[in-house]
Amino acid sequence: MTRSELVEALTERFDQLTQHDAEQAVKTILDALGNALVHGQRIEIRGFGSFFVNHLPARIGRNPRSGAAVAIPERRVPRFKPGKALREAVDLRPASAQDGDALPQSSQKRSSSGSRNGR
Repeated sequence: MTRSELVEALTERFDQLTQHDAEQAVKTILDALGNALVHGQRIEIRGFGSFFVNHLPARIGRNPRSGAAVAIPERRVPRFKPGKALREAVDLRPASAQDGDALPQSSQKRSSSGSRNGR
């Protein structure tokens, strides 16, 4: 899904929302998420997942062509950890499903008729 598709989904779901207002809402949300990550803050969206910044320490790597040692500086990288509901929805739904209600409702429970892996 692209930013444009997200804006389109908002305008379809909320009739009173104009295209411009939906674009501004999406931009505001993405800016807020990005700014929080830049400042090292964790973002937790219950039922969906959490975004956080992972610190990678400096290390010595190898140039694959020459084999020479190369110093790789430390860096911070954004990461995403999906929530339980999202993991289960992705695991249970076929990839071709296109409806907007892919996430299970919190009141729904998985059947306990055996494990997912068939073990």
